[in-house]
Amino acid sequence: MKAADVMVRDVVTIRPDSGVQDAARLLLENRISGLPVVDDEGRLVGIVSEGDLMRRPEAGTEPRHSWWLELVTPNEALAREFTKTHARKVADVMTRAVITAAPETPLGEIARLLEKHRIKRVPVVQDGRVVGIVSRANLLQALASFAEAPSATAVEDSALREAVLSRLEAQPWARLALVNVIVRAGTVDLWGIVGSQAERTALRVAAEGTPGVRAVNDNLIVRPLAAGT
Repeated sequence: MKAADVMVRDVVTIRPDSGVQDAARLLLENRISGLPVVDDEGRLVGIVSEGDLMRRPEAGTEPRHSWWLELVTPNEALAREFTKTHARKVADVMTRAVITAAPETPLGEIARLLEKHRIKRVPVVQDGRVVGIVSRANLLQALASFAEAPSATAVEDSALREAVLSRLEAQPWARLALVNVIVRAGTVDLWGIVGSQAERTALRVAAEGTPGVRAVNDNLIVRPLAAGT
């Protein structure tokens, strides 16, 4: 399987000139731990995570060093730390050297990247633009959806996943930022969080009505979402 087979396509992103409070709000509202940062043309320029926002004076969590440690710490390092903890714009706190993958990247390589760099998610980039994101949870979803004796080819499953996603994305009531679709041997597994039981049922019905789908496993969790998400 490849990144394109498990990635979440409706990616929540943020602009570099957005405020750090806006980033914190998006992380909380969407129950995610990282946001790709994109420019006006949708090109990836960085990523901001929970870790980038943990040490802030507003919350009383900024680093506090002893006087002797400040004496031996290079001024450049202290300056970078000050910017990280006090900046108001995402551009000043985000990580610019982002680990990315392509839609065709094998899941084994994705897992290696997550382990090697100790990160929780990898943006999937095509022609410089974010087209999806793969998290640790998505890899677990693929594992949980694995069929011991698949009867459909990867190409068939990949095409069926595209058909299911297209059908779901066409529904005005569907909010897919927290929903993922895994297809294996014609069986669709729905994963993620929805705002109501009605939305959960409608997603299952839409998936079941996609031509070629043999069965649907509903693993969705109903958890009311904040207004505006």
